[in-house]
Amino acid sequence: MIHEELQRMEKLASQVSKKLQNLEEENLNLSKELQTLRQSLEERERTLEDFKNQIKIAKLVNSIPVEEMESAELREKINNYIKEIDNIIAYLSE
Repeated sequence: MIHEELQRMEKLASQVSKKLQNLEEENLNLSKELQTLRQSLEERERTLEDFKNQIKIAKLVNSIPVEEMESAELREKINNYIKEIDNIIAYLSE
């Protein structure tokens, strides 16, 4: 009787131990996934801020009153600067 009860308790302890190990592994995997998702979110937020800055610059450029020929040249120069800044940001992000 005691022997059977002891075996049953050992079996339960083994099952609890396995369940605990599975939960610890799942917790570790979820923690890794959370970290990955947070990094992805931060990257997207940085990209969004870059786009917002580009839009602000574009609006600023469009609001500058200059002659049509000078305006086209100025826009082209600023667009080139924006592309260069984007390249630098991409390089620094790596």
